[in-house]
Parts: sequence; C-alpha cells; structure tokens
Amino acid sequence: MSTRRLTAGVLAALMAAAVLAAVLAGGGSARPSATFKAALISDVGHFNDKSFNQSQLAGLNLAKKKLKVQTVAIQSNTSSDYIPNLTSAIRQGSNLVIAAGFLMAGDLKTVAAQFPNTKFAITDDTVSSAFGDFKGADVHNIEGLTYATQQNSYLIGCMAAMVTKAQKGKAIGVVGGIKIPPVDIFLAGYEAGAKKCVTGMTVLKGYSQDFVKQDLCKTVAENEIQSGARVVFAVAGQCGLGALSAAQDHGLWGVGVDRDQSFLGSFILTSAVKRVDIGVYNAIRDAKAGKYKGGSNAVFNLKNNGVALGKISPKLKGKLRTQVLAKVAVLRKQIISGKIKVPTTVG
Repeated sequence: MSTRRLTAGVLAALMAAAVLAAVLAGGGSARPSATFKAALISDVGHFNDKSFNQSQLAGLNLAKKKLKVQTVAIQSNTSSDYIPNLTSAIRQGSNLVIAAGFLMAGDLKTVAAQFPNTKFAITDDTVSSAFGDFKGADVHNIEGLTYATQQNSYLIGCMAAMVTKAQKGKAIGVVGGIKIPPVDIFLAGYEAGAKKCVTGMTVLKGYSQDFVKQDLCKTVAENEIQSGARVVFAVAGQCGLGALSAAQDHGLWGVGVDRDQSFLGSFILTSAVKRVDIGVYNAIRDAKAGKYKGGSNAVFNLKNNGVALGKISPKLKGKLRTQVLAKVAVLRKQIISGKIKVPTTVG
C-alpha cells in the first residue's frame, strides 16, 4: 500500500471518528465520561438570591471540591430559559442534571422524556406520587428532593408568637413568594406553631407572586406591619429580602428562610433553614457512586437535620430566651417522634 493511500485511510478514519463524536454530542443522552459531571439549573430566583438558589449552588460547589466531579451551573433569568438550559447541560455531557425548584417541573418532565438515559433530580417536588406535576409520567430517570419545612416553620411560628406576646402584640406576619406548595408548606407550619403556643395569635399571610422583586415583598410586609404584625417571616427568596428590610425599618423581628440569614443583622430572630445544599450534594454523591434512585424521593426533615433553625438572635435574652428555647426543644422532640403531625397546606 502506498504512503498516499495510507494517509488517505487515516484521514478517513479520523473524519469518521469526528462524525461519531458529533452524533454523540447531539444524541439523546449524556456522553460517557471517565469523569462524572453534575449540572445545576437555577429557577428564576437567580444564584445570587442569598437564599434558595444560592444555597443549592453551594451544594454543587461542595460536590466539586469534595467529590472531585466536574460541575456546570446555568442561571435561568426567565421561565423560558428552563428547557434550553436543561438541554444545554445535557449537551455538555452532564451525567446528572438538577432542576433547582418546583417551578421547573413541567419543563423537566418534557426534557427527561426526550433524554431517557440522562439522570435528573428536582428540588422541592415529589415524583413518586399519584398527584402533582409528574402524575402518569415515566419518572425512572427523575429523583425528587423534598423538604419537610413545615416542621422547622412550626417551631418558628411558636417562637414568633411567644416573643410577640411578650411585647403585648397580637399578630405576626409571613410574606410568601409565588403561591405554590413549597411556599405554602412554610406558611402552614408557621401558623400551626404560632396557634399551638399562643392561643388567639393572629397570623397575617400575604403573597408577592414573585421571587425576585424586593419592592413587591416589601409592600406586602408593610401592609402586614400596618395591621399589627410584630414579626415578619419572609418565604420568597431574593424578593423576601424586601420583606425583611421592612421589618428592620420598623424595629421589628424578621425571620429568614432557606439559608441562615442571621448575617443580615441581629433583628433576624432565626431562620427556617432548608438544607437544599445538602440535598444537591447528596444527589450528586449517590449518582456518582451508582446509588441513584430515580422514580423515588429523598426526604429531608428535622430528624435527619435536612431542615433546621438558624442562629437565634442575641437580642433574644434572659428569661424569655430560656422559655422560648425550652418550648422549642419540647416541640422538636414531639415532631420527630410523630406525636405532633404538622399540617402541610394552608387553611
């Protein structure tokens, strides 16, 4: 065989390999790789929300550091970004793609059906249920990451009611973002805990219908404060920072959400910590180890420290602090034992 023919044969082989690589890159699943790659797609709340999305990004970065995996983080600025961003993560060879929230469920269901060989997870939605967004869908390649935030919110409702009563107040407030189940579950626990600890306590509830615009949450909080609320619980991601600023402006207590938001100031009574960072980390760890459980839900609660209380404000002092923390400790044990069943829906 001549050198010219040999060279032509090599070139043909190289071209065929290139074509095959292109097909794999555009195919229906992530390309096989010796290195595990995990992707996180934010919802519209953005990665700089100091709350829900930012905490999940911390989990992704922790996985990169501790598990030595490759990571992809893609921010969604509008809901129309969900499908392109999910698909982009797959095209980049991600072995596991995590959708950062409940609002992404419909688009995730569509994408997961188109890429049956890619593994997915979603924060704040259940996949193994006869109800909800995934009813009737093939969810073999989707795992739900769920959080019993009604439990720590119950404890916070009790705290808020007790400090309000001590100040001769009669109402506490909560500002939700968009009215969806992962938001309402906080409100349900908060109200139940408040009424458990202080009979007759009024719980004012409002929604901004937004997770980003702080002025909308601030307006809702101002209305609740004008109606007598002495504590404002913000359950609205970045938008919720506006509600907390309203509480601070009036010299009232604020309650943070998702992350420990005590960094905002001593006016933060505590925070309803939701360990979405650990949820993301665990999902990546298990998938990398071959322990991925598609079609099922991982549940995070008080018992396994998947939900918790943030730091208690140093401004809560003396006898009242002792009484509040003692009551919370008792209720926590009763929730974990099952003696107290905390509601998950708003009445």
